[in-house]
Amino acid sequence: MTFTLPNLPYAYDALGPYMSRETLEYHHDKHHLAYVNNGNNALKGTEWEGKPLEEIVKGSFGKNPAVFNNAGQHYNHIHFWKWMKPNGGGKIPGEVEKALIDGFGSVDKAKEDLAQAGVTQFGSGWAWLTLKDGKVQATKTANGENPLVHGGKPILGIDVWEHSYYIDYRNRRPDYLKAWIDHLVNWEYVAELFGQK
Repeated sequence: MTFTLPNLPYAYDALGPYMSRETLEYHHDKHHLAYVNNGNNALKGTEWEGKPLEEIVKGSFGKNPAVFNNAGQHYNHIHFWKWMKPNGGGKIPGEVEKALIDGFGSVDKAKEDLAQAGVTQFGSGWAWLTLKDGKVQATKTANGENPLVHGGKPILGIDVWEHSYYIDYRNRRPDYLKAWIDHLVNWEYVAELFGQK
């Protein structure tokens, strides 16, 4: 399976004012496309050529940085576009809401811990809601890593590489995270992934 750039599930200007058309054009059309192209080149002639993406991500971790970095970021971004929607945030589906309360004590604490994971991720990386050992946890990873390679299942991820927010928020990562969690999350997609546990 070669990597292909998916279309955005909404218009480039659909996430304003929380994420601008310019950010989406750069992030999707340039950054994600680069992971696709570089990943396809890196895969040629390796044992992972033609394998499913999740298998490539898990198998190449710690073994082939060129394959892993691009496959990991391709995986992360395929989901990242779906983890957002116009007029997002709002009501959380019951099963996910219950899991957040079970894991964190309250939905507010879950959101707070998720934002904190993103704020405290030094340099580039991701903040996650991760299903691990039957509980939802807030975790963070550097660069293109994700919970798959640490024994967890990502059900929500927020990109905290500067290219995901710098045009709109400059150096105000906490403001980006708050806006993202309050106004962009597609909780229905989170519920879909959670249901696949």
